[in-house]
Amino acid sequence: MRSFFFPFILTGLLSAEEPGPPVEAVVNLVEFYCVDCHGGGIEKGGLDLEALLERPLTGHSDIWEKALLRLDTRQMPPPDEERPDDEEYQAIVAALSGQLDRAAKKSPQVGRGETLRRLTRTEYRNAVRDLLGLEVDVSELLPKDDSSHGFDNVTVSNLSPTLLNRYLTAAQKISRLAVGNAPASPEGRVFRLPPDRTQEKHVPGLPLGTRGGVLLPHTFPVAGTYEVSLRLTRDRDEMVEGLYEDHEVEVLVDGERKSLMPVSRPKGRKDFTQVDANLKCLIEVPAGPAELGVTFVAKPPKLLENKREPYDASYNRHRHPRQSPALYQVSIVGPMERSEMQPFGVLAETGLSPEDERAAAEKILRPLVRRAYRREVDDEDLVRPLEFFEEARGEGFQAGMEAALAAVLVSPRFLFRVEDDPEGLPSGTVYPLDDFAIASRLSFFLWSSLPDDQLLDLAAAGQLSQPEVLTREAQRMLMDRRADSLVTNFADQWLHLRNLDSIAPDLRLFPDFDDNLRQSFRRETELLFETVMREDRPVVDLLTADFTFLDERLAVHYGIPGIYGSRFWRVPLEKDSQRGGLLRQGSFLAVSSYANRTSPVIRGNWVLETILGTPTPPPPPDIPALDDSVVSAKLPMRERLAAHSAKPACATCHDLMDPIGFALENYDAVGRWRSFEEAVPVDSLGGLPDGRTFQGVEPLIAGLAERPDLFARALTEKLLTYALGRGLEASDHPAVREILRGAADNDYLFSELVLGIVRSQPFTMSQTR
Repeated sequence: MRSFFFPFILTGLLSAEEPGPPVEAVVNLVEFYCVDCHGGGIEKGGLDLEALLERPLTGHSDIWEKALLRLDTRQMPPPDEERPDDEEYQAIVAALSGQLDRAAKKSPQVGRGETLRRLTRTEYRNAVRDLLGLEVDVSELLPKDDSSHGFDNVTVSNLSPTLLNRYLTAAQKISRLAVGNAPASPEGRVFRLPPDRTQEKHVPGLPLGTRGGVLLPHTFPVAGTYEVSLRLTRDRDEMVEGLYEDHEVEVLVDGERKSLMPVSRPKGRKDFTQVDANLKCLIEVPAGPAELGVTFVAKPPKLLENKREPYDASYNRHRHPRQSPALYQVSIVGPMERSEMQPFGVLAETGLSPEDERAAAEKILRPLVRRAYRREVDDEDLVRPLEFFEEARGEGFQAGMEAALAAVLVSPRFLFRVEDDPEGLPSGTVYPLDDFAIASRLSFFLWSSLPDDQLLDLAAAGQLSQPEVLTREAQRMLMDRRADSLVTNFADQWLHLRNLDSIAPDLRLFPDFDDNLRQSFRRETELLFETVMREDRPVVDLLTADFTFLDERLAVHYGIPGIYGSRFWRVPLEKDSQRGGLLRQGSFLAVSSYANRTSPVIRGNWVLETILGTPTPPPPPDIPALDDSVVSAKLPMRERLAAHSAKPACATCHDLMDPIGFALENYDAVGRWRSFEEAVPVDSLGGLPDGRTFQGVEPLIAGLAERPDLFARALTEKLLTYALGRGLEASDHPAVREILRGAADNDYLFSELVLGIVRSQPFTMSQTR
């Protein structure tokens, strides 16, 4: 039977010269393997492939792209049906992808996003940082952005009246900070620590010999005196937790001690409610960004702490009571008095004397407006900001500059990225973007921020669109520290790290889980991604890394000895280690679990979507969740899921997801290794969509690593979605394959994927509506 089918594949390959109906190889595959489920009017999985065999492929490329993806990942035909061998799979994938690519080349389509795209909250923060040198906590100023296609920079075209008011308020506050103008009356900021944060150990960034507390980035608007007041963590009876003896708490600014206050144990129970009533101090600080630290002076460790190992949580009144008092809230109010010190910000940086105030204002504003609007500016662009300057400068030069900057920050040319179609082109015309549009796409992709002066200068000279210049600039930008946004913005969303903040494992089952562990989970994964990016390693190292990053809290949780302190260390791992790579990290294992148990379904679907790029469709609306009142929680997980997914409508997807998830069952809901569950050996028999079965996580990772092209494709699609700010269309997939062909000879290095994206047609071109 193989010998009958394979010659037709070869014939199809040789005859696939022009776009048209599917080539003979595709026709034979569909008729031989697929029509029982996807033919004769049967639309199983939403596809009737037989009906498309005589129709032009270009009119149905979206369907054929889906079919190609399932064939390339060996998900179709299902493992329990007759399937081609691997050689046949490779041949048919080559035939179908080749025809799709030729059709795309003959009739290019590049898609387009929204004409107007508002800056996300993260992009706004970074833009303010790079424009004005200010670190601003935008979470206090702007609402969270909604996500689509996995990223929050996709659905950001609207600007409601309520959101506009938030932007106005933010612009007023930021512009006042930028010029060093004191508020009319003292203003305050309140920062609260998570209630489940253990504060018995050193906090990174604070002086050695201290424990607990917080390091808080804060911008002091003017030089002067500010009041810092503290509140300690209390229990439900309003008693300060952990106050068994006297302590000291210190307040620092940029590492310099500003105050040391005693925290005395009261003699009577009633006095406990007044312990922190006088934990206030006045500090003298210069204007500008600073790091405000509040922490306790550490005491020598006690035997109690040693006895608690390996449980390292001390935040819960009943199971893990605090051993020492902990910080709950920091309030900063000021300025109470203003000093005569030199202000910081755009005025201080210029060194201009405002003798000719309008000329000085224009000299300050012109380069700022150029960077803010991401293009060359002319006198007309300065008219509106200078009008605001003139209206307000009666109250002083700083007041005028504050008004002018606020006008820039609320301008649509700053808040929105605009890509207008050239005039006179017919609808559907593909055209190259201008250099300034490419500069914005490049900077918001790699930095989540504004283009710098070098990018703008190249765009103004018409050189940035040249492939060699574009490549060189992308390489420069990847080496810049601002490319860390690919870690904290792209990777945090792609790998669902933002979901860590909302997970709350059942404390009856996982009593030692605390916020410290939650943050260590996040940092381990971020450091792995950062290493692959900064060292320009093959992206498959994200799965197979033989090292990880640990601090003491995470090492204790994983049962790895010899790691001490709050610093993260790069730790080499033995071949038989239970750690290393994304699938063995607590971040993924925790966000893919429920509060009280693991979920092979969620874990399996996460791997299908994130690692293989083949998400399953959502479940039918009438399918209930796994209910312990219906399916006994005492049954092993495999039996519980079997009872849950017995319906034929469920089996198609569960047959793909569940085997992957079961291979990860040795990890519990908070990522700890286990061999038994409820005194029953863990069943980790799993498999891959190609029908292979195996035991445990090691062969799962090895099987995924055998096809680095699949993981590289999935990552490239996510990077491209993030770069374009829109979901991918069928017309984008030929470009993805071209990127992968260019990266294959270099082991799919991270930089090869990024450079391929910035040179691709979807990134450098657009299409008229």
